Order: sequence, then structure tokens, then C-alpha cells
Amino acid sequence: MSGRLCGPVCFVIEWVQFFREFETDRDRETTPMKQLFLLFCCAMLLFGSGVDPRADERASTPDPTASPVGEAGPSAMPERSLAADVAPPTPSSGVLPEGKEDAVLPSDPVLQAMQQELLRSKAQLRLPGYEAPYFISYRLTDTTETKIQGKYGAVITSDTNRRRYLTVEVRVGDYHFDNTMIQKNYEDFFSQYYMPNWVLAPIEDNTDAFRHLLWQLTDTQYKVALNQFLKKKAKNVYEAEETEDLDDFTREEAHFFIEPPRTFSFDRAKWEAITRRVTDAFRMHPDIFDLEMNVNAQRERVSFLNTEGSIIETEEHLISLSYGAKTRAPDGMVLPIFKQFYYRKEADMPSEARLLADVLRMIEDLLALGSAEELSPVNVPAILSPEAAGVLFHEAVGHRLEGERQRIEEEGQTFTDRVGERILPDFLSVIDDPTLERFEGVDLNGYYRYDYDGIPAQRVVLVDHGILENFLMSRTPIKGFSHSNGHGRSSYNHRPVGRQGNLIVRSHKELPYAVLKARLLETVRAQKKPFGLIVKDIRGGETNTRSGGYQAFKGTPTMVYKVDPETGKETLVRGLEIVGTPLTTLNNIIATSDDYRVFNGFCGAESGYVSVSTIAPSILVKELEFQRTSDRKERPPILLPPAFDTTIQPEKSAEAP
Repeated sequence: MSGRLCGPVCFVIEWVQFFREFETDRDRETTPMKQLFLLFCCAMLLFGSGVDPRADERASTPDPTASPVGEAGPSAMPERSLAADVAPPTPSSGVLPEGKEDAVLPSDPVLQAMQQELLRSKAQLRLPGYEAPYFISYRLTDTTETKIQGKYGAVITSDTNRRRYLTVEVRVGDYHFDNTMIQKNYEDFFSQYYMPNWVLAPIEDNTDAFRHLLWQLTDTQYKVALNQFLKKKAKNVYEAEETEDLDDFTREEAHFFIEPPRTFSFDRAKWEAITRRVTDAFRMHPDIFDLEMNVNAQRERVSFLNTEGSIIETEEHLISLSYGAKTRAPDGMVLPIFKQFYYRKEADMPSEARLLADVLRMIEDLLALGSAEELSPVNVPAILSPEAAGVLFHEAVGHRLEGERQRIEEEGQTFTDRVGERILPDFLSVIDDPTLERFEGVDLNGYYRYDYDGIPAQRVVLVDHGILENFLMSRTPIKGFSHSNGHGRSSYNHRPVGRQGNLIVRSHKELPYAVLKARLLETVRAQKKPFGLIVKDIRGGETNTRSGGYQAFKGTPTMVYKVDPETGKETLVRGLEIVGTPLTTLNNIIATSDDYRVFNGFCGAESGYVSVSTIAPSILVKELEFQRTSDRKERPPILLPPAFDTTIQPEKSAEAP
């Protein structure tokens, strides 16, 4: 992860998204310029680091999964008031009886307009001589966001925007065989998961405007689906069938859930003032530059309806606070530190005094980094902090257990046929639990009530004592798994796929941190290595899951310490990245601590950016590879910063004659 968790595909997706967002319907005709742009996108996909651009900034002990699973599952962690971390039940929820897709809605004109157009399309939409849709869904994402950015004691930008996005999905065929082409080549996968299936919607509750937009977009998506369906049937004339005769879409119960609107308060003027004062503190040293602080406060309400009868309306509040700066080592290496934190309420945000103290501590770390030794590539025993361990498991395990990847031919499918086999040391279990809202007082980014397919979020045991048990499932079935487990996730302009929520690494072999460090020193001495390493902080990571490239992952640490095997003395070093292959690295884990912590962030992959969290302890890896960072080295500025240039004299005002 990293504040984002992924690489080149995300780059392409975001630029395609940018490209589409500002074009009109007329502009969507193919032009030579766009053809060139699409060729560039394909090149990025073919030669980039692979399908998964996984770079997220994710920001810990008891089984952070509320319920114990009995003998077959991971043992429950010590009770830590988990009950308070789970959202209370709501009376406005339940499973809809069959045939109740016209259930009475609250007096919301937009929701009613969506339902009316959905029922009309279900009953009447059909091109003569062709198949009618068997499934239609509408999603409205209503986002209000305030953004504040400050540098050098001044506010650079401050604005509040509201946007609504309408997204339509139409499927043609039936549950067994429809227009989706997930199992075929990656080009098909990319086109399926990035389609022009959305429009900007009015921020006014104008039902006529909403119905008109839905009518137009539904018609377009129906024709797109028909075209895909016929192409898929034609491809099957030449291409071999899948070994398993799998459905294309799972059959699920319809659900009804209406979350009442909640008040979201955020004092913009207060945080503008704090931003000025905090960024002004960065200017106290001439070796610190590119200092920046950002505060984003977002309220997002999502309304979802489908022709199976599901009606879901949820609301999420999220405030992100980030700050960072850079320094330059004597050899020109640019060294950044970036911190990001997430909250659901303004009241939970840090005080200005605490924030200033944290910033001053970060400046001290930057200055220490600037004078630290640059280390050459090494392969040594290492301890990863809970945050770094979370990134490792997110990249090396989580992405490889996402359901759709088990059907895509171009995926490496590292664990596809290994259900029931050991893939991790037997003292480790991995759970994904999006129903967990907080852990030890920290809000979890990966919390949600319903996924973007309208399926209730579920706690899923992925790995139990080292044995692979399950995958992260959307409504795309895979071999041995015919139903969703509530992990279909996406951003507003993509179709949902199986994604991570709150990924929890549970150890059954916990040691106090001091004992874990002693084990590190023993391991270093036993291997006759000159030193070990401790990774205490990390920006994020990325991974490649495709079969055409190396099955590898990378982590980008910021604070790495060299440890003397005799004395245990820690010395800060710089210039290293974590690299490795999943199977080897994971099975090199020999022990963990009991110091579980949270890493929150956003992960970018085929279905866009989604909010994620990890909960993990520190881990000891008996052998971990570190390579040199790719950061370029630059000359320093020629002049001192103005505030530190004592030769500058204030100009005297001209005297009147």
C-alpha cells in the first residue's frame, strides 16, 4: 500500500479516468489522438510492473475479528472491547423476499426516480431480435469533499465541492454465460473493468433529470453489453473452454438497508489556520524543503439498486490528515518522509500542539536521515514493524487471494490450486474483516457495511494456521467458491471485483518485542552476517501478480536501522527498498511480536482506489532482500532559502524630496 497501494495499472487507470471525465458525448468518438493515447496505455500495461499497481498507505492484537471460529479456525485473541468496535444493528435492514424489487422506499425523490427507471428498463428494454438484459444495477455516489493544502506558512488551496456520479451496469445472457469476459485475456479484463459506464449527475434532486440520464446511460450500456456478449460467443468458437464450467455471475439474496443520513461537521476555517501555523514550523531549517500539509474531509453517500430487488443506501465519513517534507543528503539523494492519518470525526483529530510536536519529530528524523549512511544491497535477517509487516501481507498475500485473479489466464495464480495446503508458517492466520470499525481506538479505513455489489460485508478466514481456506469474493465465482463473501469493491467508475478491506495478520507465536529483537541478534550471529536490519516505518508498496512477469513485491521503507549483532545498537541507514518473491519471503518468517498496530491507506488496482487497512504485529524474517532505491540524486539549490540569507537587506522606502 502506501497512501496508495499499487503501480503502473493505477497510473493508466487514473489517466484514462481523467481523460474521460472532461469529454462530452460527442468527444467519445475515436480519434487518432485517442488511438495514440490508448496505445500508450497498452504499452504501460505490457511493460509496467504488472497487473497490480499496489501501492497503499495503510495505516493490533486480539483477534480483531469479532467472533471466534471454533476448532477449525484461528483461536480468539484476548478480549479488547471489540464489541464497541462493531457498528450497532439498524432496523432498516434485512433480506428482501423474492419479487419485492418494488419495495416502498423512503421519501427520497432521487431513490424513487432510480427505482422507477430500473423497473421500466427491466420490463421493457430489449432490442428486437436480441437478448434482453437479465441484470441491471444503478449506483449513485454522492460526495461532498473539503480540501485544504498548505505550504510554507500559507494556504495554497481551500475549497469544498459536491459531486454526484451515476453508474450503470447491464448484463446480457444469464447467470451462467453473460457478456463479461473475466477469464480471457487482459485486454478484455481491462475493458470490462474500465468502461464509460458513469456520468456526472445533478447535485439537485431533479427527478426528471435523473430519469433522463439513467435512460440514456442504461440504453448505452445495454448496447455495449450486447456487443460484448456476441463477441464472447464468437471467441468461444476458436478458444478452448475453461477446465471448470463456471458461472459468470453468482446468485445472491436481495438485501434492503437504508442508513439514515448523519451530520458531518468540519471546521474549515479552523484547519486553514492550523495548516498555516504547522507548515510555517517546517521553515525552521534550511535543509528541509517541499514541506506540505493536506486535510481532506469527505462525506460519501452511496445508493444502490438492482433488478434482483436489492436496495442499499450507506453513508461514510472520512477525514485524512497528511504532512510531509524532504531533505537532501550530501551526495544529493532526496529523502522524503510522508505521514498520513485517517479519522471519521473531527473530534478525533489531533490537537494543534500534538500535531506540531509530531511535525518537529519528523523534522528531526529527516535531518538524521540526511546524515545517515547509505547502505549497499544486502540479504540479511530483519524485523518489520507492524506497519511494514501489514504492507508485506497486503502485497504478497492479500492481492493474490482476490477472487477474480484465480480466473484470469494472465494472472500468476500463485495460490489458485492450493486450497487446503500450507502457504504460510503454521503459527500465522490471515483474516479479512470489513465489519470491524475500530481497533484499539484507531478508525479502520477498510470498514464498510455492504460492498459495491450490495452484499453484506463478511468476516473471512483466508488462512488458518498456515492453511489456505478462502478467497476474497465478489459476485464472480471461481472454482470451489460459488458465492460472494461481501468483498466486491470499486471506485465509482468501475465494476466491483474481489478486494481487501481490513486485512488482519494473527500470530499464534507471539513474543515480547525485546525477545523478538534478541532472536534477531541470534539469527544474525548464526548466519555470520555483519548486521541485521529493523524497518520501523514504511511509505507503501507494490506488487506484480501477472504470469508474464516476475512474481515479486516491493516495499518502500523510510526509517531503516542497522543492528549490531553483539551489542544490539541501532544505527539509522538510508537508500534501501524491500524486494522479494511472495512464497520465499512469507515462509522465511520465523517469529512475531505481540505489538499489533494499524496501517491505513488506499489501494489502487483494476477496480480503482478503495480504502484499506492492515492489522499486524512486528515480524522476524530470517532472510530478507534489500535493494538500492531508485531515487535520483540532485544538486542542491544554489542560493539559501530567503529566510536564512543574511545578505538580504530590507529595501528602504524612497524619501520625499
